[in-house]
Amino acid sequence: MSSTSDKVKGTANQVAGKVKQGVGEATDDPALKSEGKLQEAKGDLQKAVGNAKSAIKKATDL
Repeated sequence: MSSTSDKVKGTANQVAGKVKQGVGEATDDPALKSEGKLQEAKGDLQKAVGNAKSAIKKATDL
């Protein structure tokens, strides 16, 4: 997977996670809220992987 697709998927997971957290909060559903937090964390990790891949590619292109 390319660094760009990792970053895009990471952002999508972050947004979806925040939405789930909001819905979980609004509906008083702690399970949905927790699921949203987990998905947001997954997005954070995916973006970090994409950033690391970009940094490695940039360093090897020098």
